[in-house]
Amino acid sequence: MSKRCWKPSPVVSFEKNVLIDSSPETVFAYVSDPSKMPEWISSVVEVRDIIGTGEGQQYDWTFQSVGLLLRGQSTVVESVLNELAVHQSIGSVSSVTTLLVEPRERGTSLTFKAEYRIPIPVLGRLAEHLIEKRDSRLFDLALANVKEMMER
Repeated sequence: MSKRCWKPSPVVSFEKNVLIDSSPETVFAYVSDPSKMPEWISSVVEVRDIIGTGEGQQYDWTFQSVGLLLRGQSTVVESVLNELAVHQSIGSVSSVTTLLVEPRERGTSLTFKAEYRIPIPVLGRLAEHLIEKRDSRLFDLALANVKEMMER
């Protein structure tokens, strides 16, 4: 009789990009402000207890995924004004997200990278695959929301 061993979920990673007709400074100010996250990331229910700005900034968040409310805390572990912000999260979901803002000849390129583990090993690989697909669409929508907000 063989033993079944629990194996951690594989790391999920996404990289999405959008070109925005706005200045890098305006785009960076918006996406690097945690209080604005619920405006452009539809699954972010709440961001609270924001402390500081730039590198070292901390905040708590609540995220909704497949009907579950996931909670945690993020810290900005790397920041370059108007260019880069890397957020490391702990809690219900452990993740690293990177926001990269780059000037272009016409507008600004915004790249959103996320790397995380799906915290629901009990549901199995099929459920994880469905969540990955949903999250991919979520990140596409998030960037479309930023574009819309910045180009008003």
